[in-house]
Amino acid sequence: MIRIKKLVKKYPNGFLALDNIDLHVGKGEFIYLVGPSGAGKSTLLDVIFRSELPTSGDIYIDNFSLNHLKPAQVPYYRRNIGMIFQDYKLLPGRTVYDNVAFALRVMHYPRSRIHRHVSQVLELVGLSEKVNHVTAELSGGEQQRICIARAIVNNPPILLADEPTGSLDPETSWEIMQLLSKINSRQTTVLVATHNKSIVDDIRKRVVVLESGKIVRDKHFGTYDG
Repeated sequence: MIRIKKLVKKYPNGFLALDNIDLHVGKGEFIYLVGPSGAGKSTLLDVIFRSELPTSGDIYIDNFSLNHLKPAQVPYYRRNIGMIFQDYKLLPGRTVYDNVAFALRVMHYPRSRIHRHVSQVLELVGLSEKVNHVTAELSGGEQQRICIARAIVNNPPILLADEPTGSLDPETSWEIMQLLSKINSRQTTVLVATHNKSIVDDIRKRVVVLESGKIVRDKHFGTYDG
């Protein structure tokens, strides 16, 4: 599904965000990316999502090299990648329905298909009753559920989540991670960057630890610290 070889990301100021990363992610895997702030977790997700360009190295998605991806092809590539952003990036003043339907409208889905997909995904994330609410009327946990719904509305094979529980209380964080696990059970490949030690330790998945841009540990059914 995802193969990363000798990936390097160095910024113009000299900061080395990713240092010779090698990582293989199989179809349907669930992986936590953990480590201190500045370790490279978000940068790795951004490079996979193609919002950042690597300095060197290779990324393959189903044997397709991102190195050969032209700028005009990026929007089409992203149709295969759902992204849950750390700061939500919701459309202000718009309804739950509009926020989730937006991506499908950009892809020129017919109205009937948009309605069907949005209805299905809002039921999955438990927001069917909030469909006509504007985002400002919702709690942080509900806004995060909108982000998840938006990310998976076209059923992408890969879902990336950057600190999806970072601003949520423990109970809501647990609910969000259970939802991501449910999405993963549908054979969606899920990568989650997180600082949430209790979630990582309680919901055991593969744990990849980054420090100073390097992978220092990669363990199946691991914990945050070992």
